[in-house]
Amino acid sequence: MPSDQSTWLIAIPQDGDAEGLLPEITTKLSQQLRSFPQHSVTEFAIPTFKTGTLDSLIALSEELPKQDAFFTSTVAKTVDTLRNLLNNDPTKLAQHILINERSVDDYIFRNWKWNESRYGTQRGPREMVDVLNKEMASIDNVMKSKLNSYNLVKGSLVQMQRKKTGNLSVRSLVDVVSKEDFIQESEYLETMLVAVPKNSIKEWNGKYERLTSMVVPRSSSLVASDAEYNLFSVVIFKRVHDEFLQKCRENKFIVRDFVFSEEQVSKQREELDMADTTEKELWTELLRLSRTNFSESFQILVHLKVLRLFVESVLRYGLPANYIGLAIKPEPKSTKKTLSVLTSHFSYLAPRSGRSKKQGATEEFVGEYQSLMEQEFFDFVLYEVPWIVN
Repeated sequence: MPSDQSTWLIAIPQDGDAEGLLPEITTKLSQQLRSFPQHSVTEFAIPTFKTGTLDSLIALSEELPKQDAFFTSTVAKTVDTLRNLLNNDPTKLAQHILINERSVDDYIFRNWKWNESRYGTQRGPREMVDVLNKEMASIDNVMKSKLNSYNLVKGSLVQMQRKKTGNLSVRSLVDVVSKEDFIQESEYLETMLVAVPKNSIKEWNGKYERLTSMVVPRSSSLVASDAEYNLFSVVIFKRVHDEFLQKCRENKFIVRDFVFSEEQVSKQREELDMADTTEKELWTELLRLSRTNFSESFQILVHLKVLRLFVESVLRYGLPANYIGLAIKPEPKSTKKTLSVLTSHFSYLAPRSGRSKKQGATEEFVGEYQSLMEQEFFDFVLYEVPWIVN
């Protein structure tokens, strides 16, 4: 059963029985499905390629599902990158999920044509698949590289910003303290910064002078305060530094290891500003690249789907390799009815499609070709373009 979250691409032989196909199908779908919009079905041009040998087509048909999965995954990852860059905002995402400034549906349903200037049909299917695969692999590699670079910078920035958040027991003190909070260039004295829980402030005021010897009396001074902690500065003699640190730990006062240096403070601020600027630049670059690569990769994916339609049609219906295609966007609630209408309408293809043989004398499909017939089978050829942009 085809998915109700995809656009269906269908191929049948272009012969007398297929004349007037689009109006016939549109009428039948409209009759069976009252809400089926006419713009949800259109003819879809399938070019004629060099067919090559039967063995080469069979081998290619078995390889194409792997390429299809890789192409679909690359497009989906590009969409995920855009979604993450835009904070999962559907309105903004819709502005970037475009193919040459057209919506996905417009690209498929409004006069889709094979890109002859880029993928000349004088090539055989094998050569064409190699070209498409090379282009998609290039897009995938570029996206991985750019996304990795952005994530590294973003991670570094988040880490720096995290140091500016949190309570006074853990956050960076670069923007909290100033030069005036410290004793400068003293041979014997130093300033310690201690984060004291709000419920221990009275205890701190009563104890700090006696935690060790050689604490300067009345030197405790409030530097900053938040909802959980007060940050105090206190002056001690350098020789009791380790002992004072240990006594603070015993009393659950948190000594902040911070040595004031104008040069270091300035350096940290510059690093944060640079990381923020670099992140914004890479964000813009990645957004632009993702937008472009979505357009490119989606077109490559659809071209591969068309190649699959052609290869499978030759294997089913034989020569001449002249096929007509349809693109159908089923309503999710009426997918079964849509498939039923198509199955009924194209039942005349059963003798040519091989289904009757498959149901009966399966001996004709032994070996490599049998694996091609093990997939879900219809009298028409059908491949899906997932709605990965939802």
